Amino acid sequence: MNIGLSVLWFIVAYAIVTWVGIGHTYFNWKVLKIENTKDEINSFYDIDAYAKTVPYHALYNIVLWPVFSYIYFIQVSPEHLLNEALLLGAFWVIITIIIDVIGWVLIKHPWRMTVKEMYIDYQPWITLIYLSIFISPLIATLFI
Repeated sequence: MNIGLSVLWFIVAYAIVTWVGIGHTYFNWKVLKIENTKDEINSFYDIDAYAKTVPYHALYNIVLWPVFSYIYFIQVSPEHLLNEALLLGAFWVIITIIIDVIGWVLIKHPWRMTVKEMYIDYQPWITLIYLSIFISPLIATLFI
């Protein structure tokens, strides 16, 4: 596995998927004028413009990650494509979990979530997202 290229395409894919999600929330809020129905916001899921995007998160991932898997594969042309796909998928999921914990749970910012919000309240979506990332290199192999 080419670590440098795999990290490069990971960063690009992760950033694009994140910005698509943020953009979708912003679109719901500003264009569709989705306002909060709850007076008190105790969780990120209480923000209606965001909550309505949640079912689409796995879809963003299953569409976008295979594209960057494909780009990676055409650049490295691995000898054992299936093994490389499994290794790349596992590597990307592990990095994603680490970055998610640090970036969405541990670092304080306005969109920060608690562990419960991220890994319990966000079910089944977070599991589907991680599964999407893992199988994305396998999907990309269908086009090589």
